[in-house]
Amino acid sequence: MIGVTAESTPLRDVTEVAEYARRCFRPAAARVGVELEFLVFDRTDPGEHVPMERTRGALPEHLPGGSRVTFEPGGQLELSGPAGPLPETVARLTADVAAVRDGLRAAGLALGAVGLDPVRAPCRQLGLPRYEAMAEFLGAPYGALMMCSTASIQVNLDFGGEPAVRWERAHALGPVLLAAFANSPLSGGRPHGWMSGRQDVWNNLDHSRTRPVPVTGDPAADWTEYLLDSRLMLVWEDAERYRPIRDGSTFRDWLEGGGERRPTPEDLAYHATTVFPPVRPRGWLEIRYLDALHPSDWPVCVAVTHALITDDRAADAAMAAVEVRRPAPYQEDWDRAARCGLADPRIRNAAEACFRAALEALPRLGADAALAGAVAAFADRHVSTGRSPAAYLIDQTPGSTGRAWLDHDSHHRPDGH
Repeated sequence: MIGVTAESTPLRDVTEVAEYARRCFRPAAARVGVELEFLVFDRTDPGEHVPMERTRGALPEHLPGGSRVTFEPGGQLELSGPAGPLPETVARLTADVAAVRDGLRAAGLALGAVGLDPVRAPCRQLGLPRYEAMAEFLGAPYGALMMCSTASIQVNLDFGGEPAVRWERAHALGPVLLAAFANSPLSGGRPHGWMSGRQDVWNNLDHSRTRPVPVTGDPAADWTEYLLDSRLMLVWEDAERYRPIRDGSTFRDWLEGGGERRPTPEDLAYHATTVFPPVRPRGWLEIRYLDALHPSDWPVCVAVTHALITDDRAADAAMAAVEVRRPAPYQEDWDRAARCGLADPRIRNAAEACFRAALEALPRLGADAALAGAVAAFADRHVSTGRSPAAYLIDQTPGSTGRAWLDHDSHHRPDGH
């Protein structure tokens, strides 16, 4: 965690929070890192929960690309690939996903091709103290859904030489990217009205920690205010205890004298891990607003996101295609994207310009013809038609035989890919 010190000297005032916030925006080169979350299903009985240990036992002992394997509270599988240049990152994580798919298939399991569990009720499998306290704070039903039933693609990008520029791009282009890759329209066995139901789940949690960070041109100041005004979720007391904070107090309240003790740098760094805006600075950019996709499609999402935020020529074209407003972003832009996806004409038009810009940038980023071809095919199928991936899941609802939301053999994709 950025800014954690060995001492436990209390923070003096907001200037130390501002110093921490500034350290979250380190200039760096152009690496991309990816974290893929997947729901895991039993192939013969997708309505049943798969015990996490069954999933773990089906995984290869070693992954060829070096990804780290972890699990989310509901047993979702997460693969975190090493950061590097785009071609290397995609190649290494592609190899690991293939190895995982093979291992699961041999054990009668399959990865989900969806961002929100379409059939199963939330069921928490991890009982760690942090998760116990988080579940109590967030409450039902949306806390349980977020923790146990959602899956996403997280793209981690270096800030480059001008962190404020990439920070603004990540927010301004967020609704278009969210809509283009929206892939969670089902819940309880039927469509629920949102192309990205995963984003709707986040919308129904504590807004002080899930709303977008305002973008005013001074990212460190904006992040400082966001951290100060976010409600305290839980206080880390020791390795075995996390105390939920139920009185609605914020970190600012604590800093100004609330509580039995004053907060320390460790408390601030931990508080920052409990806030979940769509874009979060951690010394790099965390892009957190992308739904999980079919295991064959995630490279498209990573390539397009990386190109539009880090390649200056592509970013200029993409920013010209969206309506950039300050202070930005407005919540209604995100809500429209999550509800309508690419069916919204304005979003679709912007997405077409963004994908054209990304395709032009990919050779400059070292992408090979196969990756560029996958991006072009995705654009033809989804962007040009105004049909987000979610639209195809609605066409084939969970009651149908094909189960488009389940990972099938690559040669037998139910959606025709």
